[in-house]
Amino acid sequence: MGDKAKILVVEDEEILLTALREELTQGGYETEGAVDGEDGLVKVKSFKPDLVLLDLVMPKMDGMQVLKKLKEDEATRDLSVVILTNLSDYERISEALSLGAKDYLVKANYSLTDLLEKVKTVLSRRKSSPSPMGQ
Repeated sequence: MGDKAKILVVEDEEILLTALREELTQGGYETEGAVDGEDGLVKVKSFKPDLVLLDLVMPKMDGMQVLKKLKEDEATRDLSVVILTNLSDYERISEALSLGAKDYLVKANYSLTDLLEKVKTVLSRRKSSPSPMGQ
């Protein structure tokens, strides 16, 4: 059980959150969900995911704020983050990437296969680069 990668999905649309979690679970990942940015940050600490799928547009605290907080904190700075966005909003996407997000998915035009491929790619990149924390 311990070798499953853990993925936290932070998404305020419950239907999409459920669909993403189901898909990832079927893909062999352990998942946890959060419905807003604040909840997401709490879950990062308790669940300690290997990767976070992070929606940009959310109530309370948006994805950009969450990303900044994750990157400011030494404990979560190296966490792999993939942005979920329904905007073909390249400015925000490039801002998120410059803040340290690893990749992004535009919600309207990805298939669940794309999702699993992207998650796999980002996680494998993470494994192949040596961890500065020496874990």
